Amino acid sequence: MSTTPHVIDFQQDPGTHEARRLSDLPDRVLQGDPHHETTVFFTDAKGEVIAGTWTSTPGTWRAFTHRDEFCHIVTGHVRLIGDDGRVRTFKTGDAFMIPNGFSGCWEVVETTTKHFVVRHHQAH
Repeated sequence: MSTTPHVIDFQQDPGTHEARRLSDLPDRVLQGDPHHETTVFFTDAKGEVIAGTWTSTPGTWRAFTHRDEFCHIVTGHVRLIGDDGRVRTFKTGDAFMIPNGFSGCWEVVETTTKHFVVRHHQAH
C-alpha cells in the first residue's frame, strides 16, 4: 500500500491482495456462498480512504455500512437492493456511488469485478 504521492496503476502496481469467504462473517450472507478477492492499491495516511479492485462470486449479503463508496463495474452484473425496496442494477461499464447511510443488500448476479474507492466513517 502506498502513501507516497505518485500515480498508481491498477493494472501494473502489485497492491496488497486478500481473499475471503464472506460466509465467515456472521449474519452477513443471505444467499449463496460468495467469495471475495480484493487488491488494495492505495490507503491514505489515516486509513480512512482506500482504493482497489474487488471480485466476487454470486451471492447476496447485507451491505457494509459507515462508508462512502464509488464503484466502477469492470465486468459482471450486480444489484443493490435498498431496505426501502428500491432495486438498482449495474453491469459492465457502469459506475455508481453508494453514500454513507445506505441500508440494504448487495446481490452479485454473475461473478463481478469492480474498481472502488471507499472513504470510511466512524460508527456513531
